[in-house]
Amino acid sequence: MTLSAGPSRWQLFLTLFLALNFFFLLTSSGRVRTIDEVTVDYQAESLATRGSTSVPQAVSTGLFYGKMDRAGRPQAPYGIGQAVLVLPWYAAGRALRAVLPGIPPGARDTVLDAALTASSATFSALAAALAFLILVRLGIATRPALASALILALATPLFAYSSWFFSEPLVAALFLAAALCLFTGEKHVPISTRQALAGGVLLGIALWVRPTHVLAAFIFLAAMLVRDRGKVIRPVIVLACVVAAFGGAYLLRNQFLFGNPFDFGYPEVAEGGKRLNSFETPLLTGLRGFLFSPGKSVFLFAPPILLAIAGIRRLAERDRGLATCAAGLPLAYLFFFARYTQWEGGYSVGPRYLVPAISVLCLGLGPMLQAAGPVVRRVALVLFLMGFVVQGIGMATSFLEDQANGTYYDEHFNYRMSYAPLISQTSLALFYAESKAPAPIGRGFDRWFVFLRKAGVARGTILGLLVFELAGLVFFTWQLEGILAKLRIAESGGNLVARQGSQ
Repeated sequence: MTLSAGPSRWQLFLTLFLALNFFFLLTSSGRVRTIDEVTVDYQAESLATRGSTSVPQAVSTGLFYGKMDRAGRPQAPYGIGQAVLVLPWYAAGRALRAVLPGIPPGARDTVLDAALTASSATFSALAAALAFLILVRLGIATRPALASALILALATPLFAYSSWFFSEPLVAALFLAAALCLFTGEKHVPISTRQALAGGVLLGIALWVRPTHVLAAFIFLAAMLVRDRGKVIRPVIVLACVVAAFGGAYLLRNQFLFGNPFDFGYPEVAEGGKRLNSFETPLLTGLRGFLFSPGKSVFLFAPPILLAIAGIRRLAERDRGLATCAAGLPLAYLFFFARYTQWEGGYSVGPRYLVPAISVLCLGLGPMLQAAGPVVRRVALVLFLMGFVVQGIGMATSFLEDQANGTYYDEHFNYRMSYAPLISQTSLALFYAESKAPAPIGRGFDRWFVFLRKAGVARGTILGLLVFELAGLVFFTWQLEGILAKLRIAESGGNLVARQGSQ
């Protein structure tokens, strides 16, 4: 049954998004810790307060990662895509810390960081809700589409990364939004120029988050040609031109800042004098890490992709272009980053660089669950539970606390293939659960309400925020259940009419 007989697909999309957003806000870590997170934090602050992309505060705090531009200003090595898009959260954080009581001066920046980190909760919720909308527009029934979206949201690293201030949730949402624009029209109607324009803008924004996402543009272009069998070239040209315009602007930015269009601002060397932004990892080493290592395996950290991969063929029956993206993006990112020197993604949980591609791959869950028998449903449940537990272990305590002790990198900052976070972080969580002494700030259980309390924020203020988020989660979950109940009634009525007509 489609949504035409009940509440609109947009109503379900919005309600699902809000319910997941409140849930992810509750489980957010509320802090930045790695150099990638801190750098974007400073970029957003500079844009909001000085209208500049330079990050002098990174130099003053000893956390600068980037290069000096031609004017002697410290610049981050990333585009401003994420920093610009999180400015509403920065403004909300400043407003909250100005009006909420019980925030001591020393905790004001901590509260602001918690607000910025909350942006990842929103982007992860949006990505899952977009996956649901894509599936129902393809003709997948409401319940399997919803189940697929919830599996993506709660049993893949999209859940874990909703808790931290990395760019992967944002890029996952951009990729799925581009897929929605391009591949969910009528099956036999070619992609329009308007769709291509919208998709190109979304992919261009992703390029300004990290330039490596130009990979995705090539996959989407190939998918458009596959979908329409090359009969309509104009939309392909439009998307290519829009992405090229964003890319050209990025190269001009590099020329203006560093005097070279292909100088992206990355330092020559980083931790321990290691060249991070090169391609020195043997291909088989990177593939082994992404596929089979206990710390980065896509199958270990996103078990539902096993079912999603099996669903690609069924997805192709509904839209060849979308199936091409779902299969092509993970393969392209896998082989590209398998050669990358820092293929493991720095201090992070699981296969960080593959998270956006995994999110698109999970669209294969929809057609699998649509046609699922009892065996497939049991397999889906087992994979969901496995993925949910894995995300919970990674989020329970600080991954940085677990990794910054020599088990993650060796003395030359080479990733240790033996690193097994499911064991070490479980041990860490058990240690803090049994310990009677309170853990110092930055250690122990890694949730925003624990962190803010350690920073000195008043209990009443934290309790008020918790109540607000819990109330939002309960309300929109109740709304979602109400909508599903109406759909069941509509289904029952439709089945009754069908039986009467057959008689």
